[in-house]
Amino acid sequence: MEIKRSGSQPSGKGPGAYFTGTVRIDPLFTTPDPARVAMALVTFEPGARTAWHTHPLGQTLIITAGFGWAQREGGPVEEIRQGDVVWFAPDEKHWHGATATTAMSHIAIQEKLNGSPVDWLEQVTDKQYNNQ
Repeated sequence: MEIKRSGSQPSGKGPGAYFTGTVRIDPLFTTPDPARVAMALVTFEPGARTAWHTHPLGQTLIITAGFGWAQREGGPVEEIRQGDVVWFAPDEKHWHGATATTAMSHIAIQEKLNGSPVDWLEQVTDKQYNNQ
């Protein structure tokens, strides 16, 4: 058994290559091999969002606070709120983040395939983000 104590892992800033705006990532856990699951609490300030990306084995988001947006390629921008659970299928191109005026936090759960849980793609443009 391993217990990760609250506050024992440092918060990190969402890297500009993969995020727009102010994003804080609080790691929750990464399992040792052969397990593949990783989990983090991610907080997006108003206007902040991910770049387009995919997950080789899919991703689950549990919205823990606030109000945000998510979009899969070819689909409409969807509202996501505290208590919602969002599933992105393996290799489904998507983005997610806060609305323009409201912060949003979620727990992100994904599995690693060949050592990586995510494939980052191009940034979400302001036009794409604001296309409500």
